[in-house]
Amino acid sequence: MEKELLERYLKNRVSAHELNEVLRWIQDDEFSEEKIRMISEDWNTYQETASQDEEATFTAIFDKIQEKIGQDHRKLNHREGKTIPLSWVVTWLTRVAAILLLPVLTILFYTLSEKKNLSEKYTHLVTDTLEVLAPMGSRTVVQLSDGSEVHLNYGSRIKYPQFFSGETRKVSLTGEGFFKVAHNPEKPFVVKAGSLNIKAVGTVFNVMAYPGDDVIETTLVNGKVILEQIGTNGSSKPIGTMLPGQHVGYHLRGGDISTTEGKVEKYISWINGKLIFEDTPILQVAERLSRMFNVDFQVKEDVRNYTYSVKLEDESLSQILDLITIATPVVCKSLPRKRMADGAFSKQVIVLERRK
Repeated sequence: MEKELLERYLKNRVSAHELNEVLRWIQDDEFSEEKIRMISEDWNTYQETASQDEEATFTAIFDKIQEKIGQDHRKLNHREGKTIPLSWVVTWLTRVAAILLLPVLTILFYTLSEKKNLSEKYTHLVTDTLEVLAPMGSRTVVQLSDGSEVHLNYGSRIKYPQFFSGETRKVSLTGEGFFKVAHNPEKPFVVKAGSLNIKAVGTVFNVMAYPGDDVIETTLVNGKVILEQIGTNGSSKPIGTMLPGQHVGYHLRGGDISTTEGKVEKYISWINGKLIFEDTPILQVAERLSRMFNVDFQVKEDVRNYTYSVKLEDESLSQILDLITIATPVVCKSLPRKRMADGAFSKQVIVLERRK
């Protein structure tokens, strides 16, 4: 019996004479016991490693072959008046399929395994958390999968899933972010900033929550947001609803809330590279400049009572420091950078002190 003949049989490309030859070969039991043992061992080894889905696939293949042999067997019996026991057919079905289909099964098993690995990989990506950081001295824009847009201010970062799932679209913010939320009333957009949740549906708002700050600030441009306090056990409770034009400060110590209205531009002008100060203490001015230009400030006690009202756009750090010295009796001293152990240099340090 030639292997090519069996292959043609399985592809339904044999003549009536060749069909008789195949079925007689099955009945004659030509294989040696050694070949049968090897085939059986290979098949059993495969069965131990195959998954339920893969076994179902291969079983379906064998069922089709078995059905074909049964049909051809009945046709032959009808023509020749002979009877071939079904047990012979089933037994040799396994042997024939094992020899001819092992290469095919190997490829199929590999393909299904690769498909499973890719599926697991992409499932991991779907549930994975991404993080974007805007380093000190730079800003960036993040596009989320739902169509929302987030502007990150200097030294800020956001964590978010690649694709939103569940009942909410939740992100975590450290620093300052300006949000343009895609409208979806069935799935609220939630910004977790420290111990505060800012919940919206389709809204434009700004959140500032830098580490070390005593206040989490939210400014609503349009739409509506709900503020929720996050408890120590992870639960949240509503503490207020904001309307357009409102600026709310949530004080971490004591949980007090302060609200002002109007002057929204003051809090969101940074997305266009502008800084607006209105009676702003020098400590806060220095803090904003520190993030914007990636420098450190040392503000001496004798100048901490000074405040500034100014609009800045595209000015360099040296120009801004000149304005400070003109407006108030303050001297700005730049300390030399220090070389650190790894060969890098420390950040620029600027000392603000009273002019003598």
